[in-house]
Amino acid sequence: MIESISVADVATFGRTPEALNGLSDFNFLFGSNGTGKTSISRVIANADGFPTCKVTWKGGTKLQPLVYNHDFVERNFSQSVEFKGVFTLGMDQVETLAKIDEAKAVHNGLIAKIENLTQGLQGVDGNGGKMGELASLEAGIKDKCWVQKQKHDAKFQSAFEGFRGSSEKFKAKVLHEVASNTVTLLPVTDLEIKAETVFGPTPTTEQLVPAIETAKLIGHEANPILKKRVIGKEDVDIAAMIKKLGNSDWVREGRSFYDINDKVCPFCQQSTTEAFAKSLNEYFDETFVADSKAIDDLATNYATDAARLQQQLAAIILTPSKFLDVAKLKTEKELLDTKITLNNQHLAGKKKEASQVVELESLGNVFTAINELIDSANAQVAIHNKMVTNLAAERSTLTAQVWKFVIDELKTDLAAYKTTKDGVDKAVKAMTGQKEKATEEQQRILAGIRALEKQTTSVQPTIDGINQLLSSFGFQGFKLAKTASGTSYKLVRSDGSDAKNTLSEGEKTFVTFLYFYHLLKGSESDSGMTTDRIIVFDDPVSSLDSDILFIVGSLIKGLFDEVRAKTGHIKQIFVFTHNVYFHKEVTFNPNRRALAMKEETFWIVRKPELLSKIEKHASNPIKTSYELLWFEVRSPERAKLTIQNTLRRILENYFKIMGGVDPDSICSMFEGKDKLICKSLFSWVNDGSHYAHDDLYVTVDDTMVGTYLKVFRAVFEKSDHLAHYKMMMGDAFVEVPPA
Repeated sequence: MIESISVADVATFGRTPEALNGLSDFNFLFGSNGTGKTSISRVIANADGFPTCKVTWKGGTKLQPLVYNHDFVERNFSQSVEFKGVFTLGMDQVETLAKIDEAKAVHNGLIAKIENLTQGLQGVDGNGGKMGELASLEAGIKDKCWVQKQKHDAKFQSAFEGFRGSSEKFKAKVLHEVASNTVTLLPVTDLEIKAETVFGPTPTTEQLVPAIETAKLIGHEANPILKKRVIGKEDVDIAAMIKKLGNSDWVREGRSFYDINDKVCPFCQQSTTEAFAKSLNEYFDETFVADSKAIDDLATNYATDAARLQQQLAAIILTPSKFLDVAKLKTEKELLDTKITLNNQHLAGKKKEASQVVELESLGNVFTAINELIDSANAQVAIHNKMVTNLAAERSTLTAQVWKFVIDELKTDLAAYKTTKDGVDKAVKAMTGQKEKATEEQQRILAGIRALEKQTTSVQPTIDGINQLLSSFGFQGFKLAKTASGTSYKLVRSDGSDAKNTLSEGEKTFVTFLYFYHLLKGSESDSGMTTDRIIVFDDPVSSLDSDILFIVGSLIKGLFDEVRAKTGHIKQIFVFTHNVYFHKEVTFNPNRRALAMKEETFWIVRKPELLSKIEKHASNPIKTSYELLWFEVRSPERAKLTIQNTLRRILENYFKIMGGVDPDSICSMFEGKDKLICKSLFSWVNDGSHYAHDDLYVTVDDTMVGTYLKVFRAVFEKSDHLAHYKMMMGDAFVEVPPA
């Protein structure tokens, strides 16, 4: 059976869906002509033809819809010379019928099993069951994945590119990475540092930090002249005295003054002998001169090499590589500069006193530290340059590493998700397999039923049944007869002539209804008459006399009894009508109290403005036409263009027809301005109900309607009939405090 119907963007229905939910065995829809009832019947007849509408079947099992509406009448009477034959089961083949009943019982059991499995898979409302569990599970893991996206999006936008705008796509990417990502997991800090370069503006290659030349300075530290005491020749006669005094450096320094002072001692001012001059020259021999020169050269070379190296370091610091720790390099250079200054001082002392042993400050540790800084920077430059050269590959690798980090953060949630999903998937697979197997078996049984039906079908019982009903209700001038083909019908007069084109509207309607009524228990082919079906009657009493109206109502109510007893193949019935009397007749149930019974639903289809609306009612909303008029007044969505006629009919029925009160006498109960408003009300309703729609209706707005509804109430108050007004307004009545 149908559980719900959603109608939208069809005929007078707007884009916002109007829904019939919680449908039962019997569903009654009341509405004036043109409100949209036939549109609903068409959706039921062919839901696939209305993509903006939806019909939801219990357990997903679609039954055969048979719909009596204007389309059915047009198709089977107006457009066709003949009626298609209605095949029914013959009652004389007991054994075949028993087999059909037995197969039908098995078939119904399979249908019930399929519905139970469908409900287990999809839930009662189509959103639950195992599929609902899966949907909830997917939504949960999607939310958790999205939290990770939002947490890391600022740093890893490029890695998330293509998945940042959709939580569903992001979740799907995470699940894909879980199954395929095999890269090494890195700490988030490392990923963020790499992302700044790899995902930042396209980088350029970096220059290597130039290496510094330290070998020469280190080599100077080991020069043997530093440890050599440079003194004169020891076998010269003055050598003993110089050695005793230890003033070799003093004597060497004084020689320059001696040589320019014409061999006169610069200290004692005494003239010296040639022998003394010879002794001095012999004492400071070639070896002494060579060693002195070695000291001078060492001091000069050391100063030059050191200055060159200091300039090199200064240039590195002035334009440093972004990978170089400049602060540390500056510290090491300051230490180096200090040691070089000391060493220059040591060498200057050695030059002055060549006989002294000198040891230079070692620069090895400083050079080691400086070289480590440079080597570290160059290692990073090499990595950077390699990355620049292979940027696409680097970005791909980093992207994979970012996703690896994301799935590692989600590993607990993903593990729980997988465990639960595997279990639910297993259940879904099992239930789906059972459903498919049951469906295959159901189709096999159904084929067997149709084969059995073909053995015992006939179109004659329908002819006999319709003609009997026509005769019993006084339609003597025509009857149904079989055509020459033997599988269709025609309408003929008593003399055999064609009667179809000479029937009245009432006769056409009644014949077509009887044809549809018999079709409910048969089929237009020689099989399918035992197929489960739902039935729709859309205004089946148009153009019928009152006595025929009641027999149509009785036939339909007989179908209700079959549905209640579950003795036939009709599982659900819809009745649409605009006729108050027919609605009261077909909905009459002595067992109903105030509210609708479990087996029935009540609806009103209205068109307050230009769009149709569907309203569900807890009880039968249609009692009399007079009550229906008051229903229109109570409704907050009352139609402005018809409210005039509604008010006139209420006033006419209650005061004039029921009470014999003249409108003028009612208005005389008012004084001053109220009296004018009262007369305006009676003039307005009569004008609105008796004259064609003209420009007056354009000005009928909510303010005007509200003003006259207020006076409408005052009419009952002034005439002491407020109790009736209050009763008819029901819950819509509002107490007005006294002035």
